[in-house]
Amino acid sequence: MKQNEPFKSGFISIIGRPNVGKSTLLNHVVGQKIAIMSDTPQTTRNKIQGVITTDSAQMVFIDTPGIHKPKHRLNDFMLKSAYSTFNQVDIILFMVNAEEKRGGGDDFIMERIANIKTPKFLIINKIDRVSKEKLLNIITDYTSKQEFDEVVPISAIDGNNVDALLKTIQTYLPEGPQYYPADQVTDHPEYFIVSEFIREKVLQLTRDEIPHSVAVVVDSMQRNEDDKIHVYATIIVDRPSQKGIIIGKGGKLLKEIGIRARRDIETMLGDKIFLELWVKVQKDWRDKQTHLQDYGYRQKDYE
Repeated sequence: MKQNEPFKSGFISIIGRPNVGKSTLLNHVVGQKIAIMSDTPQTTRNKIQGVITTDSAQMVFIDTPGIHKPKHRLNDFMLKSAYSTFNQVDIILFMVNAEEKRGGGDDFIMERIANIKTPKFLIINKIDRVSKEKLLNIITDYTSKQEFDEVVPISAIDGNNVDALLKTIQTYLPEGPQYYPADQVTDHPEYFIVSEFIREKVLQLTRDEIPHSVAVVVDSMQRNEDDKIHVYATIIVDRPSQKGIIIGKGGKLLKEIGIRARRDIETMLGDKIFLELWVKVQKDWRDKQTHLQDYGYRQKDYE
């Protein structure tokens, strides 16, 4: 930071339809994995904050659940979570997928943010997969529908033009304090990230068989005499048939979920862990407020 240059800080919300690459961008900018990634839409359920601190600024990114038509109480929670950020942040990043045509979902989001005075950036992701001509057409299509303060094409997966995005964001941020320690990359406690890593592996290994009817609760995390961190977690499903799918023949799938999750958890914690998983059936948990709160989806925090 130059002499006498003020320190800037602020909050940046990443919004968009499900599966456009919001979590991928968040993980890239913080330099490590904190948000789970899956090609299953609506993977993100909570607002996940990622923190980037430089000599001259601190940027707090909020990865929100993909905006979609709600089907049950969990979906209502996810939408309230996304909407609640609109008036509480310094910049809104509206992310779209360059490979997909503008659809009703994109128009719906633009309508929701049309009258908000917060600076709005159009972020066009996956530009590595389209021609320059198509990219220009996409920019024209969206900007003819709504005005944006900035239009930034990026590739979140390989970081193409992400540095330029961060520099542009910094020019819009107000002077402000450093909200988090310089070495902190997320505001979520470790047990939340651990539960998300396990849920990610369930989604990856079960695909369409267990779409969104799974939650993960970390029952305990503690260091034992063997100097390993022992993690005990329960995978919640809403039907007995789903429990059978997750466990797999002879417990094979549950073991693979554990192996894959353990790798991510050890990387995050920088420590060896022992991971033990159980599977529990809780019928219709996504439609019951008490279960949603038990599993970490606290609606009152977003109203």
